[in-house]
Amino acid sequence: MVLLGVPLNLAPLVVGLVTFSVYTNDRLADSETDAFSDPEKAAFIGEHAHILRPLADAAYGLAVMVAVTGGPYAFSLTLLPGAFWVFYASDWFDSLGASLSRLKKVLVLNTTIVALAWAVVLTFLPLAFTTGRLTGGVALVFAYFFLRVFNVVEMSNILTVDGDSRIGVDTIPVVFGLSGARRALYLVNALAVGVATATLATGYVPVQVGLPLVAGTGYSLAVTACLGRWASASALTQVAEAENFLTYFALLAIPFVT
Repeated sequence: MVLLGVPLNLAPLVVGLVTFSVYTNDRLADSETDAFSDPEKAAFIGEHAHILRPLADAAYGLAVMVAVTGGPYAFSLTLLPGAFWVFYASDWFDSLGASLSRLKKVLVLNTTIVALAWAVVLTFLPLAFTTGRLTGGVALVFAYFFLRVFNVVEMSNILTVDGDSRIGVDTIPVVFGLSGARRALYLVNALAVGVATATLATGYVPVQVGLPLVAGTGYSLAVTACLGRWASASALTQVAEAENFLTYFALLAIPFVT
């Protein structure tokens, strides 16, 4: 909402509920295969499935109810992550022929679907609640979120390389190894730095808003350099995800120091 310059609204509540629902259902659907890559998480999901399933369904239902108050566009955007998840994680495509496979297993396409779904919702749902207009700044914000989500998804994939290899899920770390993933994410982060810089150069986003984006993407580039060189992959992914918090607090702090 700060990046888009729109008033505070209920979009964050909707996104939070949908995120919880989609990822809980994803873990429930993949509990068996997750046993290879993250046995502790799989055990927790299996033990509490009878609680998590209705909670996830209720969360999405509540999100839809709140979104209705924002109008038809907000309602439609709220349904989008769930629809993307069905295409991403279901086995329907396997039944159509050997040439078609579960989208979650397809290199780059799997991460692109995740990044696209969240970038669309994060960018356009706040606008739908406030009837905001589409501008060049909105396009830059969309590109920024797409690249940031793509990066963090592939970074998290380094934790599941062994499990993904066993079940035939092709991710960048699986196919190209950690050094190859590092080079690929250099490109993703470099593009993000370019987008963040463009928000300043074009004047679509105020300087006090654009600077934290540039700093955050620069931080991500530094973290990416540690990929394959950091002893603890789990710690590295947590450090990578900390970019979101650093950027957020910088957005809050800069008005007080400028």
